[in-house]
This record gives sequence, structure tokens and C-alpha cells, in this order.
Amino acid sequence: MKLFTLSAGAMALTAGMSGAAFAQTELTMWYHGAGNEVESQIINQIVSDFNASQSDWSVTLESFPQAAYNDSVTAGALAGNLPDILDVDGPNMPNWAWSGYMQPLQIDEAKIANFLPGTKGIWDGKLYSIGLWDAAVALVTRQSIIDELGLRTPTLEQPWTQDEFMAALDAAKASGKYDFALDLGTAWTGEWFPYAFSPLLQSFGGDIIDRSSYKSAEGALNGDAANAWGNWWQGLFANGYAQATQDGADRDTGFNTGKYAFSWNGNWAALGTLAAYDDALFLPAPDLGNGPKIGAASWQFGVSASSEHPDGASAFIEFALQDKYLAAFSNGIGLIPATPAAAAMTENYKEGGPLHGFFALSQAQGVLRPVTPGYVVQAKVFEKAAADIANGADVADTLDAAVDEIEADIEKNGGYGH
Repeated sequence: MKLFTLSAGAMALTAGMSGAAFAQTELTMWYHGAGNEVESQIINQIVSDFNASQSDWSVTLESFPQAAYNDSVTAGALAGNLPDILDVDGPNMPNWAWSGYMQPLQIDEAKIANFLPGTKGIWDGKLYSIGLWDAAVALVTRQSIIDELGLRTPTLEQPWTQDEFMAALDAAKASGKYDFALDLGTAWTGEWFPYAFSPLLQSFGGDIIDRSSYKSAEGALNGDAANAWGNWWQGLFANGYAQATQDGADRDTGFNTGKYAFSWNGNWAALGTLAAYDDALFLPAPDLGNGPKIGAASWQFGVSASSEHPDGASAFIEFALQDKYLAAFSNGIGLIPATPAAAAMTENYKEGGPLHGFFALSQAQGVLRPVTPGYVVQAKVFEKAAADIANGADVADTLDAAVDEIEADIEKNGGYGH
């Protein structure tokens, strides 16, 4: 009987120790992909796999519609109830880090050495976020259009010059076959404008902000190069190459139904174009004088500043960086996988795949939007200036006013820590 009592006690102690050993600390996570069934399935699978892979942490996920996500994070920060893990749109990360919403990741950067540059969220010399994918814009057309118009097919090594690009638009316009030569996607507003159009400004030699200090826009956004861009940009609309005001349906389906000869669009829309045309081409950005450039950085994972378990949150993010998950997102929603190994695991981005060119474009031409907390204001200022110029506003006056607005915001915020 005594032996039994000791054995029962030992068993009870063992059971208690076993329960303690396998008790998982809960980590909360917010994600922007609510409403996207495929995306939700993938992120939920990663969470489930991570929870089953170890006994220390258990992630619980809450998803928000993308349109409401940033406001939810801001409200959560003000209320002091941010989750352990959040995702952040790459260009917004410096503002969230500067505002105290995020803390640096506890990940060995050697593990992300081969990730596309645009997937790495670095602020103040520290890694704050990392993305499982990137996005890239290309000049979309068809081989039959190139041939009919008698144009040289540009390559990554030899993109079109500005003169060649304008000659292509002239040829398309003169053919009389298209409503407009170029679809720029002006029906889309918000982040599309700085993401898609500020690289064109940078290709002229200007920028939204002087990146040597991030303390001023003077000269960058209203200097000679910026004014040259503004006059060229305005001419695209004034001379009938593109629409300053565009119907949303034309943006969504116009190129695929033959309304445009060329379309400035992202890899997320490429599968629809491939379904419409078996001779679709995704060409590199033209070199407008200072090298061809496109936008870089998409959604990324990070750890909130208020997390009491940054080691666990970082462990989840590191777990999610496996090539099989990068490939799953790419296959599921068409985005560019963050590593060459993951690209090789996909149908579209592997060597010889129909979208492999986008991976190369991201590597070769991708430029981050200004890496500064002030970007969230600067983006809106640039959007308004670009839209006003497209609609006929005086170029020099509009750019000077934009600079003044950006300068006032930087001063108001004490230089944003630069």
C-alpha cells in the first residue's frame, strides 16, 4: 500500500511536470488579410504548423480587412492593446517604429541574407520587419503589339531609353487601334501613386525627399530633375497618351480587352493578363535618364513594442520564413517569393516560368520608398501633387507647394529622429 501511495504521488508529480513542460505561452497576432480566402488559409496553416512544432508558444490569429488594418493598429497602440505580432506595409514600418509601435526583431540577419532587398524592413540600422514576398511593377504589353509597331523588345540589360519609350507611345497612338497608348492606373489612389509613380521621378533624378539626410525635400522634389519629370508627366495626359481620370473598370480589364497598348501594372495582375493573351510580355521600366527604377517592399511581419514575449514572436516570424511558405503565398496569391529557392518551388516564378521576369525586376530595379517616419505624410503630399499636375496644374508651383508642406511636417515632428 505504501508503495502504491508513493507510485501514485510520483505519477501525479510526473503528470504535473509534464503539463508544465507542454504549457504554451499565448502569443497574439494581427493580420491584414481578412476576406481573402486563399491568403487566410495559408497564414492559418503557418500558425497551426508553428503551434504544433514546439511546446513553448501558441499563436492566436485575428485578421482585419486591409482597408481598416492601419487604423486598427493606430487605435490599438493608443489604447495600449497591440498584439505580440503584427504585419506592416513596408513603407509604413519606420513610422511605426519611430512612434513606438514596434521593436527590433530577434532574428539573425544571416538567415535572411538571400532575401530580396525589398523584403527587409530596416530602420535606424536595425531590422524591424521581414516580408515573405515582394511586389514589382512592369510595363505590360504583347509581343504582337511590339511586332506590329516595329519596336525593339527591351530587356533588363537594355531597357528602353526615354526616347524609345515615347516613340513606342507615339506609334501606339498613331496606329488608331487603342483608346489610349498607356494605362497608368490612375483609377487607383492612395499608395499606388508613390509606389508606382515616384520611381519615375527617381529615374529622372529627383525624389520625394533628399535621402542623404531625410531632413528636407528642397531640391529633390522641386529641383531641375523634378521639374523635368513634372513636365514629362503632365505631357503624358495633355498629349493624349494616358488618362488623368480613369474608370475603375478600365483599370481592371482595359488592357486585357484591348483598350491600351501598354499598361503600368504589378505582378498581382499578371496572371489575368496571361489568361487573356498567350503572348503577354512584362517589360522592365524605361530608363528616363538616371537608370530604370520600380517600387519595392510589400507587407512584412514584425513584433510590437508592447510584446512581453519578443523572443517567441520573433521565433514565429523566423518559422514563417521557410521557403515552402514563401512558395505557398506565391502560388496562392501570385506575389513574388522572397528567395531564389522559394521561387524555384513555384510554377510562375521559377526559371522559365511565365512570371520569372518579375523576380529579376525586383532584384535589379526595385527601390524602397523613402525610409523615414515622415513617409506616411510625404506619400500623401506626393499623391496630391502628381494628381494635380496630371490634371493641368502648374508644375513648378505645385512642386514648390509640395516641398513646403513636407518641410513643415518634418519641422513639426522634430526631424523624425534623423
